Amino acid sequence: MRKILALLILVSILSCGSSKVVTNTESTSESAMLSHNVKPIEASISLESIQKSMEYLASDELEGRATGSVGIEKAALFIETFLKDNNIKPYFETYRDDFEIVKKESKDGVTNNETIKGFNIVGVVEGNDPKLKNEYIILGGHYDHIGFAKEVDGDIIANGANDDASGTIAAMELAAYFAKTKTNKRSILVTLYSAEEMGLKGSAHLAKRLKEAGLNAYTMINFEMIGVPRTADNVMAYMSGFERSNFAETLNRYAGEEIIGFFPKAKEFNLFMRSDNFPFYNELNIPAHAISTFDFTNFEYYHHVDDEASEMDYEHMSSFMNKMIPALKGMMNAPTKEVKLKDE
Repeated sequence: MRKILALLILVSILSCGSSKVVTNTESTSESAMLSHNVKPIEASISLESIQKSMEYLASDELEGRATGSVGIEKAALFIETFLKDNNIKPYFETYRDDFEIVKKESKDGVTNNETIKGFNIVGVVEGNDPKLKNEYIILGGHYDHIGFAKEVDGDIIANGANDDASGTIAAMELAAYFAKTKTNKRSILVTLYSAEEMGLKGSAHLAKRLKEAGLNAYTMINFEMIGVPRTADNVMAYMSGFERSNFAETLNRYAGEEIIGFFPKAKEFNLFMRSDNFPFYNELNIPAHAISTFDFTNFEYYHHVDDEASEMDYEHMSSFMNKMIPALKGMMNAPTKEVKLKDE
């Protein structure tokens, strides 16, 4: 009797164990099926993050971010914290690329030299391909502005929201996206310049330094005033020096739509040579362009005290940056260098 009872207990235990194993297998199989059918959510750049950065960089506290001012130091600290928080490492020993500008001022027949200290902010997102990571895509924008401007209703601070906190934020957010998703085979330099308003001094210094260091630069995009949308009958953005390379064509192909178009006034006003892309083209001999959504008809506050955060269209900015993600990703991850300068 004891033997029969022991046998029954053993069968019961084995049966329970077998049942448990089958249940786990079914559960695992079901989980795998669900995971196969559900697509992962694609990361995106949020409107809230863009607005948060804009409301600080274009705030009165920063007093228009003139190069050499207390305000631009505060802007630099904010940008450095953003890069650090988003795991974007310094490219040099620190995030700062220091330089000096000698400003000459004449008064009553006497010339005085004033030395102004400036600094670019430079971070890097390493590519994930063993070979392609040695090629660099440069993203940039200038974070300085003019400081003060003509008084309007008691306001003299030229906040520089569109010019060019908007472009600065685009470069920051796109770099942060790739640092988070790790979907870039080539490496990315995020480069934010001061002294643009003094004649492209910051970008000229950095481009020369990178050339001397032998950087293997592939292309460069300078985001310049992307805070306001163009009219519905126009392409979302335009590229200066459109005809100098096949950059726009390549970005549009990967975006799956025309997001970068040709703007006749860009050539008429010689915009290619008037923004921070030009020193990189000049020094590194690479496709380097400015992308903008400001077309001289859609924003009346250029170098004006009303270039404020409240005037920015954050839905437009978010849409533009998120449309740039697949465009950049395709170009960054192509097996060969597709973007090339054209013979003029």
